[in-house]
Amino acid sequence: MLVDDHAIVRAGFRMLLSTDEGIEVIAEAERGEAACQQYLEKQPDVMVLDLSMPGIGGLETLRRICNRDPQAKVLVFSVHDERVYVDRAMKAGAKGYITKHAHPEILLEAIKKIAEGEVYIEQGLVRHDGAFLSKHPEENPTDYKAIIESLSTREFDVFLLLAKGLTAHKIADELCLGYKTVANYGTQIRSKLSVSSVAELAHIALVLGVMKN
Repeated sequence: MLVDDHAIVRAGFRMLLSTDEGIEVIAEAERGEAACQQYLEKQPDVMVLDLSMPGIGGLETLRRICNRDPQAKVLVFSVHDERVYVDRAMKAGAKGYITKHAHPEILLEAIKKIAEGEVYIEQGLVRHDGAFLSKHPEENPTDYKAIIESLSTREFDVFLLLAKGLTAHKIADELCLGYKTVANYGTQIRSKLSVSSVAELAHIALVLGVMKN
């Protein structure tokens, strides 16, 4: 089952997967809400899931599916190569993680490995852990990292979008949430991180490698 909000991307995936006789695409979805419903109906052997989607988002989709079916085999296929994404996805129940920058053969290999019950994480994923210590000696990155990891999937989505400079109104449109809901999330996130500005959120995101320059 393919889950990605871009129809052209899904078409490319289908074309690639059709080259392997052992793989058949039985369902597609462009949003997490539809993916959760179709997963229960179709029961795919493997789900290939993007993280950056409107609506409930990829991480929340992953969490819901794995809560309903602890045996679910989900491969995250994302543009994000930062370690924090890999950690959050694996903790939410993913059985594998590869990036969209990987060679096409990697996707085929990952799907087969996960279908066989193995865990597959692409080699060479960027690690930022501790890389910034010398640049920011006055900060305690361990505290930031622990707080970010404690954020709910939706708080994490809002945190990233705020750090990227999106307004609460734009985030509400992107995530299909109410403006007040997003504003409340923003307040909670700033409180947890003890910051008051978007610039500080962006700085933390850069320091932890969640967002790149």
